[in-house]
Amino acid sequence: MAGTKVSGALLLAVWGLSCLIAVTAVEVVPLKKRPLTAERLRLAVKSVPRKAHALGFHNVHGANSLTDIEPLRNYLDAQYYGEIGIGSPPQVFTVIFDTGSSNLWVPSSRCIFSPACWLHRRYKSRKSSTYKPDDASIAIQYGSGQMAGFFSTDYVTIGDVVVKDQTFAESTSEPGLVFLFAKFDGILGLGFKAISMGQVTPVWYNMLAQKLISQPVFSFWLNRDASDEEDGGEIVFGGVNKDRFKGKHVYTPVTREGYWQFNMGDVVVDGQSTGFCAKGCAAIADSGTSLLVGPTGIVAQINQAIGATGLVSEECKMVVAQYGDLIVELLLAQVTPDKVCAQAGVCTLRNDNPHIASVLDKENQKVGDHGLCSVCEMAVVSVQNQLRQNPTKQQIDLNQLCERLPSPNGQSFVDCAKISSLPNVSFTIANQMFELTPKQYILQVGEGAAAQCISGFTGMDVAPPAGPIWILGDVFMGVYHTVFDFGNKRIGFAKAV
Repeated sequence: MAGTKVSGALLLAVWGLSCLIAVTAVEVVPLKKRPLTAERLRLAVKSVPRKAHALGFHNVHGANSLTDIEPLRNYLDAQYYGEIGIGSPPQVFTVIFDTGSSNLWVPSSRCIFSPACWLHRRYKSRKSSTYKPDDASIAIQYGSGQMAGFFSTDYVTIGDVVVKDQTFAESTSEPGLVFLFAKFDGILGLGFKAISMGQVTPVWYNMLAQKLISQPVFSFWLNRDASDEEDGGEIVFGGVNKDRFKGKHVYTPVTREGYWQFNMGDVVVDGQSTGFCAKGCAAIADSGTSLLVGPTGIVAQINQAIGATGLVSEECKMVVAQYGDLIVELLLAQVTPDKVCAQAGVCTLRNDNPHIASVLDKENQKVGDHGLCSVCEMAVVSVQNQLRQNPTKQQIDLNQLCERLPSPNGQSFVDCAKISSLPNVSFTIANQMFELTPKQYILQVGEGAAAQCISGFTGMDVAPPAGPIWILGDVFMGVYHTVFDFGNKRIGFAKAV
């Protein structure tokens, strides 16, 4: 799903093509990494969705078969994207190869009113000799963004493969910030046709129908080595690169053709069952989602076990530590509650007319750090309630307020100094355990004293019968090389190298 996507997706351009083995043509588009910052990570997680050097592949499974290897670029370990061409001659675009959706779309030259379109490359049908009009409308809602536009048909080039007469969408509307700040231009869906908007035949289906790929298999390797700026990952169409994993893949059948959905068993933290999925949960392998997305109940349990606290909880502790005593003293001094946070210096009262005294609350606006200001106001309410029962300062306990604040479904933070002591978390798939270590499920932002560490787990509830469901995004697929076996309707996982 290009959305949570996280997952959720932000991309740039292609890097390269390369080489062959036996009769197998191989094209590569690597991924690049940039220094991680909190803001870049936040935008990358929301958003879920270069010219290259050549990579050498020497062990691609599928001798005497057509195999196309597309290198990927990596933006902050949060989005992996590669380069395609549309039209004749090809107009170059960067896309997320998203197993959580099934349509291909890129911005249109007819997209005028969405700033996101102006910041990305746009398809110009008049410059393509193989363009065919369609004009049927389309709209797609992702987990963290949406698009609307119309269909067109043209040639699509992926590596050395040219898919003829592929129907895709030209986006004319990309509201919000997700696509505005995206490093990619569009999305190429690799899900099943059942979830394709307009029942358009997906690119992958046409690759097979036109016999451009002989094996009905594609596979992902995502590089999670932040020090490797050149080699971000790859998607192999028509085979598996044996140099990218060790051991054998563990396969599990697709249980529902739409997303690449399968059954998952118990989630285990530090060797102890959480019990939540002991009787089974649905799960999706989703290359377009950045994190690990699960039911909020179990995600809260996991985040508690690894010592993760939500952004609101951290802000609350900051307010209590710096301003707690002052808040209590101001209330005991009979300062009106709506003025306390301003007098404490957390919120600021601003009067738009400097000639009028600040006496009416309706004339005032609270400015400053919105998050800290809101938490301060919650703290004031908590102190008020406690003062009604315990009128002395010594009996006020603000820490209980912070502990009660729920972690948001967004970022949850972990003490970077404690990563080595955190528990492993394992997922049960096909009766086998797939373990993630703390270094694998924690995302570190920055270096040294300025470093922040963020949990790779985030919550989302899906109602039955579709849910509860897990989305195993890039955090998981970066650790486990993933094979999408379309021919046998199964998914395979093996330890990535």
